[in-house]
Amino acid sequence: MYHWLQIDIFMVQTDLISQSPIFRGILEEELSNLFGQIHYQVKSYQKNDMIVAGGDICDRLLIVQKGIVKAEMTDYSGKTIKIEDIEAPRPLATAFLFGKENRFPVTVSANNQVEIISIHKEEFVKMLQLNSLILNNYLNAISTRAQFLSEKLKFLSFKTIRQKMAHFLLEKAGDRLLTIELQQSQEQLAEMFGVARPSLARALGEMVQEGLIETQRRSIRILDKDRMNQLLKGG
Repeated sequence: MYHWLQIDIFMVQTDLISQSPIFRGILEEELSNLFGQIHYQVKSYQKNDMIVAGGDICDRLLIVQKGIVKAEMTDYSGKTIKIEDIEAPRPLATAFLFGKENRFPVTVSANNQVEIISIHKEEFVKMLQLNSLILNNYLNAISTRAQFLSEKLKFLSFKTIRQKMAHFLLEKAGDRLLTIELQQSQEQLAEMFGVARPSLARALGEMVQEGLIETQRRSIRILDKDRMNQLLKGG
């Protein structure tokens, strides 16, 4: 169920929002002046409140001003897969505000107490016309988002947990690193992969037994990158 409390217009925190990818490089005073020339809302959500549902029309730019939200997607089998956590002051669904299919691709809900700045598309276009730096930032944000979604689709194409884990570790390691310090717990990784935690633990155990990796708490060392890459190819 949707829930919001509209906050006074002056509650936009320009000191924080100026750090958003959309407004980076703009002085607070100038940002306050820009917001003074458009119509917008600030909405508040409690933990677990739904902010948008996947498939909702995307006719406004949403920016997380406070808190953390999570984006989730449901696959064809009905399984819910966590896409990512989005922290303030990042925007939501920048790549879907324009174009023919203006719909949110994921369901977004609040992880804790959250404030969202909502700028209708027509008002945001006015902002883009008023400030070329915002236009440049927005185009960069769209490109970055498209690259992220491309990688996410590639990740979701892997059928087994072992393949997903191998891809995740190789991406984190890059060309030079062999040891990765995980920021996520096994439970968080399982949620991100859309699997049960015991299944993930079992897959990790198999990879250890096969000599692909070594694990020590949240530290994982890749022992054989060639075989890990073969695993991604179904080998």
